[in-house]
Amino acid sequence: MININFTESDIKQLQYERFHHPHPRVQLKMEAVLLKSQDIKHKNICEIAGISGNTLRTYLRDYQEGGIKKLKEINFYKPQSELEKYRETIEKYFKKNSPAGIKEAMDKIEELTGIKRSENRVREYLKNIGIKRLKVGMIPAKADVEKQEKFIKKKLTPRLKEAKEGIRAVFFVDAAHFVLSPFLGFLWTFTRIFIKAPAGRKRFNVLGALNAVTHELITVCNDTYINAESVCELLKNTADIYVGLPITLILDNAKYQKCKLVQELAASLNIELLYLPAYSPNLNIIERLWKFVKKKCLWSKYYADFQDFKAAITDCLNQTHTTYKNELKTLLALNFQTFKKVQVKAV
Repeated sequence: MININFTESDIKQLQYERFHHPHPRVQLKMEAVLLKSQDIKHKNICEIAGISGNTLRTYLRDYQEGGIKKLKEINFYKPQSELEKYRETIEKYFKKNSPAGIKEAMDKIEELTGIKRSENRVREYLKNIGIKRLKVGMIPAKADVEKQEKFIKKKLTPRLKEAKEGIRAVFFVDAAHFVLSPFLGFLWTFTRIFIKAPAGRKRFNVLGALNAVTHELITVCNDTYINAESVCELLKNTADIYVGLPITLILDNAKYQKCKLVQELAASLNIELLYLPAYSPNLNIIERLWKFVKKKCLWSKYYADFQDFKAAITDCLNQTHTTYKNELKTLLALNFQTFKKVQVKAV
């Protein structure tokens, strides 16, 4: 028999923890030890708590050794992988040489350690050491990381702050050129499916201005070309909607957007044109919207008629602020990928 003298404060804490501790195993420990404090026989405690005599004795010895703090410890036996002793070697190799697939990782682990494991075991092991399957990103060849960082800090962030406060309207501007051609995506299907390639190379051009905060979209569309006149039309439409509010358009350095005609009209409408650093599509969130539209209404779909093709795109764009609002909320968040602290694969 294990004899223990319980203090009043410990009994009160045992009473509390048996119901309020977040882990059920700890609650069970508290319950068993509390019953012991009430001078209940070990046999009866085991029946009430549903534990063995050895388990009860372990709980009581833990309490004797370290009190309630010791009872809160959760120590489950976890069998350790044979690969664990090679963890540092494996991590060091894969940090420099990311495998393209599980089969490649499996072969390399066997080469490094002499231990062969199945694809499923290797997949779980990689997850356990923190390796994830992530899509490779691309850095524009001429992107200036320092200029991008400075642009975000000095120009973009202050204006977005004003936009969130409702004292400025900020729009991200860009043109998308949707060509009537197959957009091949992935489908869940029993057999591989083929879609027809439409005849001709007609394209539907959309010049868009996306509100940074509300995600409202203002567009100018045509079947010919986006030019300075298209940008001027967009400027006028935007100014008509946001009368009396300072407006900033964030756009790239396309010649038709930096020409004298556009700049003079913007000045007359009290619209600020804020040009992105060269080669900075990662700082223009409307680029994400164009990808969303392609995925939503073009991937793996066939449009024999150009009018149907245009209607599908227009309908999707018209629903960005309503039907697709929740889907786009995260996608269009004001988080910008910069390349200062990314891992770059050596050539």
